[in-house]
Amino acid sequence: MKRLKTTRRQFIKTAALATAALTAPPFISRSHAAGKLTVALWDHWVPASNDVQKKLMMDWAAKNKVELSVDFVTSQGNSNTLMAVAESRAKEGHDVFMLPQQYPSILRDSLEPLDDIAAEMQKAYGKYSLAAEYACKIKGVWRAVPAPTGSHSYPMVSRLDLFQKHCGVDLQKVFPTDVKLRDKKLVDAWNYDNFLVYAEKLHKAGVPFGNPIGQTSDTNSWLGPLFKAFGSELVDASGKITVNSDGTRAALEYMKKLTPFMPPEIYSWDDAGNNLHIISGRGACIQNPPSAWAAAKKTQPANAAQMWHHDTPKGPNGRYRGTLMYNLGVWNFSKNKPAAKDLVRYINQKEQVFQILTASDGYDMPQIASFLTHDAWVKAGPPPGGQYNYPIRGDEIPWMGGMPAPSGVGGQIYAQSTFGNLTARYTAGKMSMNEAIKWAENELDGFLREA
Repeated sequence: MKRLKTTRRQFIKTAALATAALTAPPFISRSHAAGKLTVALWDHWVPASNDVQKKLMMDWAAKNKVELSVDFVTSQGNSNTLMAVAESRAKEGHDVFMLPQQYPSILRDSLEPLDDIAAEMQKAYGKYSLAAEYACKIKGVWRAVPAPTGSHSYPMVSRLDLFQKHCGVDLQKVFPTDVKLRDKKLVDAWNYDNFLVYAEKLHKAGVPFGNPIGQTSDTNSWLGPLFKAFGSELVDASGKITVNSDGTRAALEYMKKLTPFMPPEIYSWDDAGNNLHIISGRGACIQNPPSAWAAAKKTQPANAAQMWHHDTPKGPNGRYRGTLMYNLGVWNFSKNKPAAKDLVRYINQKEQVFQILTASDGYDMPQIASFLTHDAWVKAGPPPGGQYNYPIRGDEIPWMGGMPAPSGVGGQIYAQSTFGNLTARYTAGKMSMNEAIKWAENELDGFLREA
C-alpha cells in the first residue's frame, strides 16, 4: 500500500485558481467493469480502516476482473489536496479520488457528475445530510458522493479525571450514555462562558485545552462552528460578505480571552498537534474525532481510558459542531469511468460501510442517518460509553467551515484557512480587530471574484 505526497508550494499556486428501503440494491457485475483502475484514498488515522477498505475494493476488483491499484495519500501537509489539484490541472492521474470538504466544488470542472449514484443511495437508505449536500452537490449536480471513510465530526474530547479534579465537573453526568437521561440544566451550563472558566483552571493546573489555529483542516472544523455559535458568518448564503459583524467581533474577543489559556505552540500545530497534546497527558481537552483516543489506546492506555467524547459548548447563537467531509469523486478525464463509478457505488453500500466502521472503531461518521444504527459508538471503549456521544445526540448543529457561503466561496474559505488566519492575526497581536476584519474582507472579496 503506497502513501503519497506532493508539495505545499504547488497547492498555494493552484488552489487559488482553481425512509426509503434499507436494503441495498444488489451490486451487478457489468460487462464494462473491466480493465485498469487507480484509486487515491485518504490515509486513515486508524490504519486498520485502510486494510479493510483495500480488501473490500480488491475483492470487488477480482470479482469484476479489474486490475486495481489503491494508493493511500496522507493529509499531513495537505498532501492529498495538493495531489488532487495537480491531477485536475494535468488532466491525468487516478480514476477515483477521495476529496475533503469543499474540494468537489473547487475542482468541479474536472469531476464527473454522480447524480445517478447519489439518487440510488438515497432511495435505498435515506437522504444525505445537509453537510454532504453542501459539499458534494454543486449548482444542482452531484460532483462527488460521501466516502465510507474519513467523514467525521469534532466533538470535545475531554479527560474525565482532569475535569473532575481541576474543574469539579462530572462529564459523564452532563453527557451520559443515554441521551434520555440528560439533565437540560447541566447541558445548558456547558457553554462558552463557563468553558472559559474551565480553560483557565486547566491552564493553571498545567493541562490546558488545545486546538490548532493555523492553516489546517482541524482549525476550520472548530473555529468555523465557534464563530457561528457567536452569530458570525464570513459570507452569507446569497454571497454577501458579512464578516464585519457583531458576531465576528464577539467571536474574536472570546478567542482573545481563550488563547492565553492554550499552549503557545497552537499557531504552528498541524492536524496531529492536538492529538499528541492529549495523548501525551499534557492536555485535558481538545476537539477531535476518536483518532486521538484510538492512538492513545496503543501508546497511553491509561490516558485513553479517561477520554470522553461529548458535545461542544453552547454560544449565544446556539451549539455547533464541526463536520469534516470526505467524498469520492471520479475525474472526468478518467479512462475507465464506468468501472470507477461501479466501485464508488459498491463501496458505499451499507454492508461495506458497516465493515469499515467496525475497523475504525467508529471514527468515520456516515452522512446517512440510517447508518448511525451501527453499534460501534456504544461498544467502543475504554472507558465504557466513551464514544456514545460522538454521533450528535443533543442540540448540536453540524457545521462546516465556510458555510453557508455559496459552495465555491465556502471552498476557498476552507482551503485558504480564513478562520485560522483571521483569528491568528488578532489573537497573536499582529493586527487590531478592525485591521483583521478588513484583511478578511479583502480576502473574501477575492474569493467571490474567483468563484
